[in-house]
Parts: sequence; C-alpha cells; structure tokens
Amino acid sequence: MRKTVQTEKAPAAIGPYSQAVLTGGFLFCSGQISIDPATGKMVEGGIEIQTERVLRNLAAVLEEGGVSLQSVVKTTVYLADLSDFTAMNGVYGTFFTENPPARATIEAAKLPAGALVEIDAVASVG
Repeated sequence: MRKTVQTEKAPAAIGPYSQAVLTGGFLFCSGQISIDPATGKMVEGGIEIQTERVLRNLAAVLEEGGVSLQSVVKTTVYLADLSDFTAMNGVYGTFFTENPPARATIEAAKLPAGALVEIDAVASVG
C-alpha cells in the first residue's frame, strides 16, 4: 500500500513531489520550509520564526496523515548557516519535549526560496 498525503494547511509542493507518502507503517514527510500556507509567502524574521513555521507546517502534514509530532521517529534539519544551530535547537525543543526523535543536522549550501531552515521527517503510523 502506498498513499500520498496532501493538506492545504501546509504549503503546496513546489515540484513533482508529495507533501508526504504513507507506506509500510511509516509516513515519510518531505522537507518543509517557512512558507505560510495562508499567504504562500516566506515568513519574515530570523531562524527562530522560520523554525517555528517549518514545524507548524510539518505538524499539519503529519496530522493529515493521521499522526502527530509525537509519532516522529527521525528528522533531518538542513540549515543555511550552521551557526544558527543553537537558536533553531531552542525552538525545535519546544515542539519535541518528550522522547524526541533521532535527528541529523547539516549545513546546506542553499535552501529553496532563500529559507534559513528546512526539516523533513519520518513518523511511525499505527
């Protein structure tokens, strides 16, 4: 079984990919950047504001897939500047307060639409 997940509560895909794919007991979420789904524009502000928007977008995709942030088992965080790690991590920690998922964090040379942060996730379903 393979099912794609789509919600208007998160930014629409800007290419040939799905917001998420449900298969094999897992929900694989594409990377989210800090686009406000209500306006279709990047949120203004620094890494903290962008990280919060990214995680709210990710939570909306997870919800549409029938799970929540608490079901996430792995994330990958892409930062445009690794010196933003501490600030990003502070916001990230407010969304994953108990039993946080495994995570990798890397600096990317450039992120879509000039984003400062992008996060993808894998969640356990059922």
